[in-house]
Amino acid sequence: MTPPAFVALGGGHGLSATLSALRRLTDRITAVVTVADDGGSSGRLRDELDVLPPGDLRMALAALCEDSDWGRTWRDVLQHRFTSAGDLDQHAVGNLLIVALWELLGDTVDGLDWVGRLLDAKGRVLPMAAVPLAIEADVRHPDGSAGRVRGQSKVAVTTDRIAQVRLTPERPPALPEAVQAVRDADWVVLGPGSWYTSVIPHLLVPELADALLTTTARRIVVLNLSPESETAGMGPCEHLDALRDHAPNLRLDAVIADPGAVEDVDELAERTEGFGGRLLLRQVRRGDGTPTHDALRLAAAISDVVQDFLGDVGNPARRSTQPGPGTGRGMAR
Repeated sequence: MTPPAFVALGGGHGLSATLSALRRLTDRITAVVTVADDGGSSGRLRDELDVLPPGDLRMALAALCEDSDWGRTWRDVLQHRFTSAGDLDQHAVGNLLIVALWELLGDTVDGLDWVGRLLDAKGRVLPMAAVPLAIEADVRHPDGSAGRVRGQSKVAVTTDRIAQVRLTPERPPALPEAVQAVRDADWVVLGPGSWYTSVIPHLLVPELADALLTTTARRIVVLNLSPESETAGMGPCEHLDALRDHAPNLRLDAVIADPGAVEDVDELAERTEGFGGRLLLRQVRRGDGTPTHDALRLAAAISDVVQDFLGDVGNPARRSTQPGPGTGRGMAR
């Protein structure tokens, strides 16, 4: 049987968690990665060489490495950062390798595919847009006044309440290969990760957003285990509300949440049903209690969704009598 084709959208550590889980289920994986990073090694290379920021692309490639001597070694090479008193300080080897291939080949997708072949990566990594992007957020200060934060690195650490985010340029061109991957997928996964700077930006690229809304693929959202700076004070329901605010017509088939991160299960289930989907509660965090997704547990949860097993662990799945949206078959709650 041919394994399902997955597209995972996001960036940074959240996308890496999803990819680490998915490569345990299939080798038909496409990561579609945000390209708005303006800090650190990526920001320096972006400013100096006028290229897409490579950092999140590098992390996605590293996450797709096999758990073998070859895969672990090349993962560590990609992630290695220099420490010096000179210009190389804190540059990641993988960032330099990716940019070097872009310069040699003159093609963004070819360069990333070559790195993937070198790593023997399980899947493909693509940027979500063909040009570097900037993120701008409308925020509410603690005193109630309105403000604006510009730049991904600043939005990611703001403690002000974010009301809306936008991209510059306002209607950026999507990468055609990323759009096609979403249209051809069996499943699309959004999250976990930095909600406003890694997840929602995919909904703000018009061609990519249209593909997400019209694809025949089924859609899964994986919620975070704990709030980050940019989502301080927001619970799981507010995370889904933010998706609705930025993509009012988005439909979901399933939302995966760790029960330890949910205060009101009924409210979250109701919010999920408002998107046309079902809530799956599974322990997906690491056993040490840290707010980090465990790859094997997350893989098992995604597998449960794919197999339409949305009941409690250890009990037979209770299938609904009506087809789930976009599935052609019932999904259990």
